[in-house]
Amino acid sequence: MERPCPLLTFFSFFFFFFLPCLSCPEYQKQTLLQFKSSILAISPSFNSSDDSDQLQSWNSSSSCCGWGRVECRGIPRVVIALYLSNRFIGLSPQPQVESTILAPLFHIRSLEILYISDNNIQGEIPGVGFANLSNLALLDMSGNNFKGSIPPQLFRLPYLRDLNLDGNSLTGKLLHDDDETEKYVLSSTSNLKVLSLFGNKFSDGMLHSILCLKGLELLDLSHNDLSMEIPTEIGNYLPNISALVLSNNRLTGGIPSSMRRLSKLELLFLDNNLLTGEIPTWLFDFKGLTDLYVGGNRLIWNNSVTVEIAPNPSLSRLDLKSCGLVGEIPKWISNQTGLIFLDLSKNNLRGELPEWFVEMRFQSLILSDNEFTGSLSPRLFSGLSPGLLALSRNNFSGELPKNIGFATFLWVLSLKENNLSGPIPQSLVQCLALRLLDLSRNRFSGHFPVFNPDAGLAYIDFSFNDFSEEVPTAFPVGTRFLALGGNKLSGSLPFNLTKLSNLERLELQDNNLTGELPNFLSRISTLQVLNLRNNSFQGSIPQSIFNLPSLRILDVSNNNLTGEIPQESHSLVGMIETANLPSSIIETNYFDYSAEWFPLDYRDLVVNWKKSKQGISTHKLNIYTLLDLSNNQLSGQIPTSLGALKALKLLNISSNKLYGKIPISFGDLEDIECLDLSHNKLSGSIPPTLTKLQQLTILDVSNNELVGPIPDGGQMGTMVLDPNYFANNSGLCGIQIRVPCPKEQLTPPVKIEEDDHKEPWLLWESVWIGYPIGLLVAIGIMLGVGYFTLPPPSNRRHPPQRPIR
Repeated sequence: MERPCPLLTFFSFFFFFFLPCLSCPEYQKQTLLQFKSSILAISPSFNSSDDSDQLQSWNSSSSCCGWGRVECRGIPRVVIALYLSNRFIGLSPQPQVESTILAPLFHIRSLEILYISDNNIQGEIPGVGFANLSNLALLDMSGNNFKGSIPPQLFRLPYLRDLNLDGNSLTGKLLHDDDETEKYVLSSTSNLKVLSLFGNKFSDGMLHSILCLKGLELLDLSHNDLSMEIPTEIGNYLPNISALVLSNNRLTGGIPSSMRRLSKLELLFLDNNLLTGEIPTWLFDFKGLTDLYVGGNRLIWNNSVTVEIAPNPSLSRLDLKSCGLVGEIPKWISNQTGLIFLDLSKNNLRGELPEWFVEMRFQSLILSDNEFTGSLSPRLFSGLSPGLLALSRNNFSGELPKNIGFATFLWVLSLKENNLSGPIPQSLVQCLALRLLDLSRNRFSGHFPVFNPDAGLAYIDFSFNDFSEEVPTAFPVGTRFLALGGNKLSGSLPFNLTKLSNLERLELQDNNLTGELPNFLSRISTLQVLNLRNNSFQGSIPQSIFNLPSLRILDVSNNNLTGEIPQESHSLVGMIETANLPSSIIETNYFDYSAEWFPLDYRDLVVNWKKSKQGISTHKLNIYTLLDLSNNQLSGQIPTSLGALKALKLLNISSNKLYGKIPISFGDLEDIECLDLSHNKLSGSIPPTLTKLQQLTILDVSNNELVGPIPDGGQMGTMVLDPNYFANNSGLCGIQIRVPCPKEQLTPPVKIEEDDHKEPWLLWESVWIGYPIGLLVAIGIMLGVGYFTLPPPSNRRHPPQRPIR
């Protein structure tokens, strides 16, 4: 008998027994394919073949262990991790995803790691489904839109260590206050170490219920709605906590003394709450403490403390903003030799910066809103210079140090609202890491620095200084915010501005600029804000400016512009559609530098808002749209196309030479709050369609030639009307200005749409009524003259005749 070949036996064993162990189980493959089908059902374009980051590798002909975003382990191989975050990134509009889409994943009981963040999933968290994933150790569901409370099943998962639910809309608490049994179960079964709930809607009670999770090492409840005192017993229930983050809530009361028992504390964030009382010095006694943030409260530092704060070499970040510090910078700070981040803003510190202080090597230094004086020491910019330097709103004077260009690590430089003067050193352009530069409201003069076009600088503010040359253009091509207003710039707008192809906000107001508004501005298609107010521009407004699709704020008021208002407005998409994407330079309130979150202090955009100059917060510009053409020499009739700008909140075309009637289409400006048509030569009546404007609070038509009754009803009947807004129109009447209208003008408001609909019916109605009446009259006349001879009555019944069709 022939012996079997050993090699053949080996390959047979490998293919039939060992190779299948390298593939994931068939049921797990089918489960994931079902999940992929659910995604494609929501957005078919999701499976775009040109995007390598999509689920292209998920197919029935290969093992799921070889698929992207899937991790397997063991023999036989099973799925232990799924990385499914940002699955719908780049889709517009982003689809609404129901939480039921997760149902197939609950069959993969071998899962240990699951990332499903930033997918816009909404609804409640399916607690029953997650209860099946008994091996789960890490669960990240941040950046979705989950609502309701956190299901208790999550805290009963025996291996769950890390739970991230940041950025949802969750509410409630873990358990009822009187549920002692559940408290015991959670405290004895939960192995949770990290619980991150940043940016939800948790309120009072949540923090108390978390205290039963005694194994917690990191707790983040920042940016919620907590309006309570910090539990006095918090130091007794969280013995292992190393990071406690409670920032940006409405916490009240003082800092509990029991927190002294949190011996493992490394990070303590209590900033931006409503805490009161004195800042306890024992906070500096934690040997392992690296980050201490207590600023932005109503806490007070005891300036009379004579006890020296002991050096803590571990302390690297300290926030004491708005803590009532007075006088010079406390000398005990010099002992904290490990500090790389220091925020002492919004205090009452004064004097010059001490030499010992400028020699400390901070990576981030924030001293804004104090009373510091003197010049800026060159040592601030030598050696290991800071990456973030904010000294705004002080009384620093003198010139900028010539060696400022040595600060090669500088990302953010904010020196606005001081008394700095002289030229800006050309060496500044050597700060190639610089992203934000704000030197506004000082007394700088001379020449603008010539920046490298490839530099990364995105935000530049030189406004309200003493520059007196022509408009500079030597800025990085990536510049998004450029503010040069409030200087003495002259000449016309240069063509080289078109090289700033990413520019979103251009401010040149309050200068001495002349010439015509150029057509080439339309080449900067990214422009969202264009402010040319209070210059000496002449000529007409080119139609090309009204073709900028992203423009949502245009202010060319107080110039010498002539001609007619451009007739076409349909390309001003930013003023038509309410839902606009925020600017990429203003989309966040914080600047991330080397893991530091610095609250960006952008200057407000000052506009003539509702009859007075007001500042619009840069962080809210994406919800404001306005068009201000006032105080020019514009003539002609008002284009009816302006009524299509439905997202406008302010339209000001006052103090021009416009004539004709107010367009009926203005009744379509559904978001308008202020409509100023005053000081023109407008005639006719005020359109009744304006009563539809539900947001309107100011309507100024004074100093025109309008006649007839002021419309009443709708918003016109509810808002407070100032009689001065209708003054100097000799023909206007109405109860709003206490001028009675003639009786022939007191007609009830006519609903045009209903009249148009009823007119055909009224015509036919008169025909059907008039025809039988006329017929009966004619027959009566003929009978009277004997034209008909009626036969004698008969007893025979005739069947009813069919109507003639």
